Amino acid sequence: MNTVTIRANMAESESLETVTEHERILQEIESTDTACVGPTLRSVYDDQPNAHKRFMEKLDARIRNHDREIEKMCNFHHQGFVDAITELLKVRADAEKLMGQVSDTNRRLQDAGREVTAQTEEVIRCRIQQRNMATTVEKLQLCIPVLEMYSKLKEQLESKRYYSALKTMEQLENIYIPRVSQYRFCQIMAETLPKLREEIKEISMSDLKDFLESIRKHSDKIGETAMRQAQQHRTFNSEVQKQVTLSCAKPLYGLNGRTPLHHNGLSTEAADEEEMDEEVLTAQDLVDFSPVYRCLHIYTVLGDRETFENYYRKQRKKQARLVLQPQSNMHETVEGYRKYFNQIVGFFVVEDHILHATQGLVTRAFTDELWNMALSKIIAVLRTHSSYCSDPDLVLELKNLIVIFADTLQGYGFPVNRLFDLLFEVRDQYNETLLKKWALVFRDIFEQDNYSPIPVENEEEYKAVVSRFPFHDAEIEKQQFPKKLPMSQSVPQIYSQVKEFIYASLKFSESLHRSSTEIDDMLRKSTNLLLTRTLSSCLQNLIKKPHIGLTELVQIIINTTHLEYACKYLEDFITNITNVSPETVHTTRLYGLSTFKDARHAAEGEIYTKLNQKIDEFIQLADYEWGMAESDGRASGYLMDLINFLRSTFQVFTHLPNNNKDHAAMSGKVAQTACMSACKHLATSLMQMLLDTELKQISMGAIQQFNLDVIQCELFASSEPVPGFQGDTLQLAFIDLRQLLDLFMVWDWSTYLADYGQPTSKYLRVNPSTALALLEKMKDTSKKNNIFSQFRKNDRDKQKLIETVVKQLRSLVNGMSQHS
Repeated sequence: MNTVTIRANMAESESLETVTEHERILQEIESTDTACVGPTLRSVYDDQPNAHKRFMEKLDARIRNHDREIEKMCNFHHQGFVDAITELLKVRADAEKLMGQVSDTNRRLQDAGREVTAQTEEVIRCRIQQRNMATTVEKLQLCIPVLEMYSKLKEQLESKRYYSALKTMEQLENIYIPRVSQYRFCQIMAETLPKLREEIKEISMSDLKDFLESIRKHSDKIGETAMRQAQQHRTFNSEVQKQVTLSCAKPLYGLNGRTPLHHNGLSTEAADEEEMDEEVLTAQDLVDFSPVYRCLHIYTVLGDRETFENYYRKQRKKQARLVLQPQSNMHETVEGYRKYFNQIVGFFVVEDHILHATQGLVTRAFTDELWNMALSKIIAVLRTHSSYCSDPDLVLELKNLIVIFADTLQGYGFPVNRLFDLLFEVRDQYNETLLKKWALVFRDIFEQDNYSPIPVENEEEYKAVVSRFPFHDAEIEKQQFPKKLPMSQSVPQIYSQVKEFIYASLKFSESLHRSSTEIDDMLRKSTNLLLTRTLSSCLQNLIKKPHIGLTELVQIIINTTHLEYACKYLEDFITNITNVSPETVHTTRLYGLSTFKDARHAAEGEIYTKLNQKIDEFIQLADYEWGMAESDGRASGYLMDLINFLRSTFQVFTHLPNNNKDHAAMSGKVAQTACMSACKHLATSLMQMLLDTELKQISMGAIQQFNLDVIQCELFASSEPVPGFQGDTLQLAFIDLRQLLDLFMVWDWSTYLADYGQPTSKYLRVNPSTALALLEKMKDTSKKNNIFSQFRKNDRDKQKLIETVVKQLRSLVNGMSQHS
């Protein structure tokens, strides 16, 4: 019962909840949009089983309820509805009429508005286009400068204006491209610009390499032009200075012995050079420097200037080493030297231009370093190659090239003092080549000379000689033509050649920027070398030649005397050239006096030597029969021939032209000395013949024959073969022989031994050793040749006397040796 009650209560409570829930659901359905009914209906099925049936029941009840309400409302409003329908039917006709009017109006309106609509659409479309165009123009106005700059960039690249192109790139990157960076073409441009920079960098470096190759090829032409301009400038200055000098005083001597011709105040040489090049060419006229400028600017803009500077300097150093390398045969021709100098000058002219035209590409320190390196190499090369030069003309041209080379580079600010110091070494080489050349000249003159006085037939010939040689002799000038001058033809030729040597030496001193005193000193020193070494050596060799006879030697002595007198004129000649007074403290004197004195003494000595050699030749013909019993009663034939030769020889000395007192004294002195020397040598040779160790035995007959020969020698000496000897001076040459022979011929041993050592001794000149040697030769022949037969026949005591004399002579000889 309770259970049923409980269940009934529970069922009742559940029924109330269900009704309440269904009521809520229905309210939601009524108040909610039909689109959202789904979740509400789903909750009906989610509840207890069979709940949907009860909901359907509830729903049907609600529907019936609403139907009743609708029916009530319809019933309430039905009369009003009917009235409204009636009213509607009344206005139906009016509505249809109005509808027709509205339709007609609408049609007319549509017809009228169709054109307006079309125009309106056209206006709208145009407005849209206008707006688009305005936007496009605005954007294009932003893009056009970029495109114009890029087009400008392309044109600059095509025209190779790379520096401007880099500036344009910089503007594009920093100003223009950022304004329109949203466009793709700008992005492409921005990506292209770095590549273009690298391309410009490569092209500019290629242009620089071409430039370096170009200046290497054109250095020769650049240097030639620069050196020619320097030479023209120097020539012009020298001509102006010469005109100033000529306005004050006319020079006594020209460089070639002639005063140069002048035209309009300038020499013909200067006029020719002035007309040669009126337009002054510079390095810029010969070489286009724009590549190096462009490359420098480009690398500067790219921030890589240091790399460019290092590359340029490195390449120029390499080129400098190539330029400084000479050709192996450069010393053979002047063109080799000229090309060498042209290349160097061209190199440094370019460097100087780069130094001043660019800022920092090369520095003064760099060019100084290059120049010092080049200068050391140049000096070494010139020292080596100039030493190969044997032609003085080539050395002189080399000197002129060095001077122009130095002047050219000095004009560009390079120090060249070491080059002028080198010129002093080259000057020594030049002097050496001159000395060798003039040695050949002197040798030819001596070989072609006839060594006889110069004959002059008339006044013209006489003037021709004295114009070449300063000869003045009042006595000869008074003589009638034809006449003879004392010197031979070689004297004026030698004098003229010495002057030519001075001219040649002077040529080297030109343009060395030295004072007149220094030039004077150089001329005198080189002339001294010519006189003391070259001419002296030629004279010594000439004197020693075998074909030069006594007559030629005498003429050489006369020639050297005249050349000695002419030395003062050579000094005056140098003074006139240099305008340096000989009284200057440090003026060098010419050593010609000593040179010609030495040559004269050598010639005199050679005369004496040749005479003695001739005497020796005659002596060798002597054929004495040393064991002869008696003499022939006359002098030996060889000796008479020798005396006749001496007479004729000294007659040649006597008949030499002695128009001048000094010549007469000189030739007389030489003849006297030669005669005395010949007599002494003859006496010495005869004495040696007697005392020859190979001669073991001598007979008294041989002594008598020998005495006859000595008598002829004494007669020759007393006949005064050469005038000027006083008394028996010449005979004293044979005094030793005479006293020795007298001692043996008279057999006066007692007197000799008694008076030995006394100043008044009759046989003072007889040496005991000489007497002993001859006595022993005679003693040894007594057994075979009966030299002492008369003594053995008369008295054997005389033989003992000889033995006694020999012993006494030996004691004298031993005493002399101990004393000595």
